[in-house]
Amino acid sequence: KINLPVIRQYVDYLVNEQNVKNIFVNGTTGEGLSLSIQERKQLAEEWMCQGKDKLDHVIIHVGALNLPECQELARHAAAIGADGIALIAPFFFKPTNKDELIAFMQKVASEAPEVPFYYYHIPPLTGVKIRVEELLDGIKAQIPTFQGVKFSDTDLLDLAQCIHKNETGEFEFLYGVDEQLLGALALGANGAVGRSVCLGLLPLTHTLCCFISHYLHSISLTVFSFGVAQTKAVMTSVSGIPMGPPRLPLVAASSEFIIKAKAKLDSIVWPNGD
Repeated sequence: KINLPVIRQYVDYLVNEQNVKNIFVNGTTGEGLSLSIQERKQLAEEWMCQGKDKLDHVIIHVGALNLPECQELARHAAAIGADGIALIAPFFFKPTNKDELIAFMQKVASEAPEVPFYYYHIPPLTGVKIRVEELLDGIKAQIPTFQGVKFSDTDLLDLAQCIHKNETGEFEFLYGVDEQLLGALALGANGAVGRSVCLGLLPLTHTLCCFISHYLHSISLTVFSFGVAQTKAVMTSVSGIPMGPPRLPLVAASSEFIIKAKAKLDSIVWPNGD
């Protein structure tokens, strides 16, 4: 079950300990797609409530497998004052070309006509491999609130071509693969939505640091195979905040993993000497 009361503690930890001021709610690490629509609304409301006067921006992911639920979540996000909404492509019956994908996005974005809209590009999980560069041509005419992309793919060529097309700087490209973030920033990405931000593992000075979340979070250590369950376990160990287990079909991290990950973290030499 979701643990709403811990969000206040989590907000304070992110703001005071990690200098994170922008939050991405109900995303991948936050297990948004494993939650009911009501649970997602409750979490969005709690993040907005607890983040008031503490967080700069709260972007809420509203993607789902069907259009009516996406629209319902978009309307709800707008009603509670979200600073932005984001949408993955549906991934059972998938869009097969850019026109189909844009049509779907437009139907969702139009339900929150005053809220900035981001496409959440994550082909490793959705299987929708339509290149983002293709989507940009004329997209503002069809989706006036289109603000940019949460780009969670390793295809840096596609990202570079997007940034090249974005000569006027009207769009934002927030990168979501921690292990390649430096490369993405070098290409011109505006910032990051990443699991490692909360632990200060990435050099994100002068970037917009967003954070995938609902009531759990994470770190990405490439020496381990990190998933949602491992993320929760390590984050609990590091922050002292009880993140809880993942929801089935995911299973909790093993105690052996937790011990090894903690030892690895303890061995890191931090820039400030701590």
